[in-house]
Amino acid sequence: MIQFQNIHKSFGAKEVLRGFTLEVREGDIAIILGYSGTGKSVAIKHIVGLLEPDEGTVFVDGKEVPALSRRDLYELRSKIGYVFQFAALFDSLTVGENVAMGLRKQGHLEGQALADRVHEALDLVDLPDAADLMPSDLSGGMRKRVGIARAIALRPKYLLYDEPTTGLDPVTAAVIDDLMLRMQQTLGVTSIVITHDLRTAWNIGTRIAMLYDGKVRQVGTPDEIKASHDPIVRQFIEGRAKPVTGLD
Repeated sequence: MIQFQNIHKSFGAKEVLRGFTLEVREGDIAIILGYSGTGKSVAIKHIVGLLEPDEGTVFVDGKEVPALSRRDLYELRSKIGYVFQFAALFDSLTVGENVAMGLRKQGHLEGQALADRVHEALDLVDLPDAADLMPSDLSGGMRKRVGIARAIALRPKYLLYDEPTTGLDPVTAAVIDDLMLRMQQTLGVTSIVITHDLRTAWNIGTRIAMLYDGKVRQVGTPDEIKASHDPIVRQFIEGRAKPVTGLD
Protein backbone atom coordinates (compact mmCIF):
# COMPACT_ATOMS: atom_id res chain seq x y z
CA MET A 1 0.00 0.00 0.00
CA ILE A 2 1.13 3.54 -0.78
CA GLN A 3 -0.17 6.40 1.36
CA PHE A 4 0.32 10.10 0.70
CA GLN A 5 -0.47 12.09 3.82
CA ASN A 6 -0.98 15.85 3.53
CA ILE A 7 1.94 16.41 1.15
CA HIS A 8 3.01 20.02 0.63
CA LYS A 9 5.76 20.85 -1.85
CA SER A 10 6.99 24.19 -3.15
CA PHE A 11 9.72 25.23 -5.53
CA GLY A 12 10.74 28.72 -4.52
CA ALA A 13 7.60 30.82 -4.38
CA LYS A 14 5.58 28.31 -6.42
CA GLU A 15 3.45 26.05 -4.23
CA VAL A 16 2.75 22.90 -6.26
CA LEU A 17 1.20 20.47 -3.74
CA ARG A 18 -1.04 21.85 -0.99
CA GLY A 19 -2.11 18.92 1.13
CA PHE A 20 -2.07 16.05 -1.35
CA THR A 21 -3.58 12.99 0.34
CA LEU A 22 -4.24 9.67 -1.38
CA GLU A 23 -4.21 5.95 -0.57
CA VAL A 24 -3.26 3.43 -3.27
CA ARG A 25 -4.37 -0.06 -2.38
CA GLU A 26 -2.59 -3.22 -3.46
CA GLY A 27 -3.74 -4.45 -6.85
CA ASP A 28 -5.04 -1.03 -7.91
CA ILE A 29 -4.36 0.71 -11.17
CA ALA A 30 -4.64 4.15 -9.64
CA ILE A 31 -4.94 7.08 -12.02
CA ILE A 32 -3.81 10.53 -10.95
CA LEU A 33 -5.67 12.73 -13.38
CA GLY A 34 -5.30 16.43 -13.96
CA TYR A 35 -4.25 19.31 -16.15
CA SER A 36 -0.67 19.59 -17.37
CA GLY A 37 1.55 21.32 -14.82
CA THR A 38 -0.62 20.57 -11.79
CA GLY A 39 2.00 18.53 -9.92
CA LYS A 40 1.19 14.96 -10.91
CA SER A 41 4.84 14.07 -11.60
CA VAL A 42 5.91 15.92 -8.46
CA ALA A 43 3.55 13.77 -6.40
CA ILE A 44 4.86 10.39 -7.54
CA LYS A 45 8.51 11.39 -7.23
CA HIS A 46 7.94 11.42 -3.46
CA ILE A 47 7.28 7.66 -3.58
CA VAL A 48 10.86 6.85 -4.53
CA GLY A 49 12.50 9.64 -2.57
CA LEU A 50 13.46 11.73 -5.60
CA LEU A 51 11.71 14.58 -3.80
CA GLU A 52 11.06 15.15 -0.11
CA PRO A 53 7.92 16.92 1.10
CA ASP A 54 8.09 20.30 2.79
CA GLU A 55 5.27 19.07 4.99
CA GLY A 56 3.46 15.76 5.32
CA THR A 57 4.84 12.34 4.46
CA VAL A 58 4.46 9.24 2.29
CA PHE A 59 4.43 5.59 3.36
CA VAL A 60 5.17 2.57 1.17
CA ASP A 61 4.29 -0.77 2.78
CA GLY A 62 4.30 0.94 6.17
CA LYS A 63 7.75 2.50 5.72
CA GLU A 64 7.99 6.27 5.92
CA VAL A 65 9.97 7.18 2.81
CA PRO A 66 11.45 10.55 3.92
CA ALA A 67 12.77 8.91 7.12
CA LEU A 68 14.57 6.01 5.38
CA SER A 69 18.34 5.66 5.42
CA ARG A 70 20.07 5.67 2.05
CA ARG A 71 20.46 1.88 2.17
CA ASP A 72 16.79 1.35 3.02
CA LEU A 73 15.76 3.81 0.30
CA TYR A 74 17.74 1.86 -2.30
CA GLU A 75 16.09 -1.34 -1.09
CA LEU A 76 12.66 0.27 -1.44
CA ARG A 77 13.48 1.48 -4.95
CA SER A 78 14.29 -2.10 -5.97
CA LYS A 79 10.56 -2.86 -5.50
CA ILE A 80 9.40 0.05 -7.66
CA GLY A 81 9.57 0.29 -11.45
CA TYR A 82 9.45 3.79 -12.97
CA VAL A 83 8.36 4.33 -16.58
CA PHE A 84 9.44 7.80 -17.63
CA GLN A 85 7.36 10.09 -19.83
CA PHE A 86 9.66 9.88 -22.87
CA ALA A 87 11.09 6.42 -22.06
CA ALA A 88 14.50 7.94 -21.14
CA LEU A 89 16.47 5.39 -23.15
CA PHE A 90 20.21 5.81 -23.65
CA ASP A 91 20.74 6.22 -27.38
CA SER A 92 24.29 4.81 -27.27
CA LEU A 93 23.08 1.48 -25.82
CA THR A 94 21.13 -1.30 -27.49
CA VAL A 95 17.58 -2.07 -26.41
CA GLY A 96 18.83 -5.09 -24.47
CA GLU A 97 21.49 -3.02 -22.71
CA ASN A 98 18.88 -0.41 -21.79
CA VAL A 99 16.59 -3.07 -20.31
CA ALA A 100 19.50 -4.62 -18.40
CA MET A 101 20.63 -1.35 -16.76
CA GLY A 102 18.66 -1.67 -13.53
CA LEU A 103 19.50 -5.36 -13.23
CA ARG A 104 23.23 -4.66 -13.59
CA LYS A 105 23.00 -1.98 -10.94
CA GLN A 106 21.34 -4.42 -8.54
CA GLY A 107 24.10 -6.93 -9.22
CA HIS A 108 21.99 -10.03 -8.54
CA LEU A 109 22.10 -11.45 -12.07
CA GLU A 110 24.83 -11.91 -14.65
CA GLY A 111 25.62 -13.92 -17.74
CA GLN A 112 22.84 -16.09 -19.14
CA ALA A 113 20.51 -15.39 -16.20
CA LEU A 114 20.71 -11.67 -16.97
CA ALA A 115 20.14 -12.24 -20.68
CA ASP A 116 17.15 -14.48 -19.93
CA ARG A 117 15.55 -11.83 -17.73
CA VAL A 118 16.02 -9.18 -20.42
CA HIS A 119 14.41 -11.37 -23.08
CA GLU A 120 11.58 -12.29 -20.70
CA ALA A 121 10.81 -8.60 -20.16
CA LEU A 122 10.93 -7.85 -23.89
CA ASP A 123 8.62 -10.80 -24.58
CA LEU A 124 6.09 -9.38 -22.12
CA VAL A 125 5.91 -6.12 -24.08
CA ASP A 126 5.75 -7.92 -27.46
CA LEU A 127 9.28 -7.01 -28.56
CA PRO A 128 10.95 -10.45 -28.47
CA ASP A 129 13.44 -9.70 -31.25
CA ALA A 130 14.38 -6.15 -30.31
CA ALA A 131 17.34 -6.71 -27.96
CA ASP A 132 20.00 -5.89 -30.57
CA LEU A 133 18.24 -2.84 -32.00
CA MET A 134 19.27 0.72 -31.16
CA PRO A 135 16.74 3.22 -29.79
CA SER A 136 17.06 5.19 -33.03
CA ASP A 137 15.57 2.18 -34.83
CA LEU A 138 12.36 2.34 -32.76
CA SER A 139 9.08 4.16 -33.16
CA GLY A 140 7.74 6.25 -30.29
CA GLY A 141 5.42 3.45 -29.19
CA MET A 142 8.22 0.91 -29.26
CA ARG A 143 10.41 3.18 -27.13
CA LYS A 144 7.60 3.37 -24.55
CA ARG A 145 7.37 -0.42 -24.55
CA VAL A 146 11.12 -0.74 -23.98
CA GLY A 147 10.73 1.66 -21.05
CA ILE A 148 8.09 -0.64 -19.59
CA ALA A 149 10.31 -3.68 -20.20
CA ARG A 150 13.17 -2.02 -18.31
CA ALA A 151 10.86 -1.35 -15.38
CA ILE A 152 9.34 -4.84 -15.21
CA ALA A 153 12.71 -6.58 -15.63
CA LEU A 154 13.26 -5.75 -11.95
CA ARG A 155 10.09 -7.71 -11.08
CA PRO A 156 8.78 -4.80 -9.02
CA LYS A 157 5.84 -4.75 -6.67
CA TYR A 158 4.82 -1.28 -7.86
CA LEU A 159 4.92 0.36 -11.28
CA LEU A 160 4.82 4.13 -11.71
CA TYR A 161 3.92 5.47 -15.15
CA ASP A 162 4.57 9.13 -15.98
CA GLU A 163 2.30 10.22 -18.86
CA PRO A 164 2.73 6.88 -20.69
CA THR A 165 0.63 7.79 -23.75
CA THR A 166 1.82 11.36 -24.30
CA GLY A 167 2.78 12.01 -27.92
CA LEU A 168 1.33 8.76 -29.24
CA ASP A 169 -1.37 8.32 -31.86
CA PRO A 170 -4.65 6.79 -30.63
CA VAL A 171 -3.92 3.27 -31.91
CA THR A 172 -0.44 3.15 -30.35
CA ALA A 173 -1.80 4.67 -27.13
CA ALA A 174 -4.37 1.86 -26.98
CA VAL A 175 -1.53 -0.67 -27.27
CA ILE A 176 0.19 0.94 -24.28
CA ASP A 177 -3.08 0.86 -22.32
CA ASP A 178 -3.40 -2.86 -23.04
CA LEU A 179 0.19 -3.42 -21.89
CA MET A 180 -0.43 -1.61 -18.60
CA LEU A 181 -3.47 -3.82 -17.99
CA ARG A 182 -1.42 -6.89 -18.86
CA MET A 183 1.30 -5.96 -16.37
CA GLN A 184 -1.29 -5.73 -13.61
CA GLN A 185 -2.99 -8.99 -14.57
CA THR A 186 0.12 -11.05 -15.43
CA LEU A 187 2.59 -9.77 -12.84
CA GLY A 188 0.17 -8.74 -10.09
CA VAL A 189 1.76 -5.31 -9.75
CA THR A 190 0.10 -2.28 -8.22
CA SER A 191 0.28 0.66 -10.62
CA ILE A 192 0.05 4.42 -10.43
CA VAL A 193 -0.52 6.15 -13.76
CA ILE A 194 -0.32 9.92 -14.03
CA THR A 195 -2.04 11.32 -17.08
CA HIS A 196 -4.37 13.92 -18.50
CA ASP A 197 -5.63 11.34 -21.05
CA LEU A 198 -9.24 10.51 -20.19
CA ARG A 199 -9.33 7.55 -22.58
CA THR A 200 -6.50 5.90 -20.63
CA ALA A 201 -8.18 6.72 -17.32
CA TRP A 202 -11.50 5.16 -18.33
CA ASN A 203 -9.90 2.15 -20.04
CA ILE A 204 -7.55 0.93 -17.31
CA GLY A 205 -8.17 2.72 -14.03
CA THR A 206 -9.64 0.96 -11.02
CA ARG A 207 -9.61 4.20 -9.01
CA ILE A 208 -9.15 7.75 -10.25
CA ALA A 209 -7.97 10.76 -8.26
CA MET A 210 -8.50 14.21 -9.75
CA LEU A 211 -5.63 16.52 -8.79
CA TYR A 212 -6.51 20.20 -8.77
CA ASP A 213 -4.96 23.18 -7.02
CA GLY A 214 -2.38 20.99 -5.29
CA LYS A 215 -4.77 18.53 -3.67
CA VAL A 216 -7.13 15.70 -4.55
CA ARG A 217 -10.41 17.21 -5.65
CA GLN A 218 -12.26 13.90 -5.90
CA VAL A 219 -11.38 10.19 -5.86
CA GLY A 220 -13.51 7.26 -6.99
CA THR A 221 -14.08 4.56 -9.57
CA PRO A 222 -14.25 5.58 -13.23
CA ASP A 223 -18.05 5.44 -13.09
CA GLU A 224 -18.11 7.63 -9.98
CA ILE A 225 -15.83 10.22 -11.58
CA LYS A 226 -17.90 10.21 -14.78
CA ALA A 227 -21.03 10.86 -12.69
CA SER A 228 -19.44 13.61 -10.59
CA HIS A 229 -21.34 16.83 -10.02
CA ASP A 230 -18.21 18.70 -8.91
CA PRO A 231 -17.89 21.66 -11.34
CA ILE A 232 -14.08 21.40 -11.59
CA VAL A 233 -14.22 17.67 -12.33
CA ARG A 234 -17.00 18.17 -14.86
CA GLN A 235 -15.07 20.97 -16.57
CA PHE A 236 -12.10 18.64 -17.01
CA ILE A 237 -13.92 15.53 -18.21
CA GLU A 238 -16.12 17.55 -20.59
CA GLY A 239 -13.10 19.37 -22.00
CA ARG A 240 -14.54 22.84 -21.50
CA ALA A 241 -11.91 25.54 -22.01
CA LYS A 242 -13.66 28.33 -20.12
CA PRO A 243 -12.43 28.29 -16.51
CA VAL A 244 -14.89 27.92 -13.69
CA THR A 245 -14.55 30.78 -11.20
CA GLY A 246 -15.75 31.30 -7.67
CA LEU A 247 -16.21 27.60 -7.02
CA ASP A 248 -12.97 26.63 -5.27
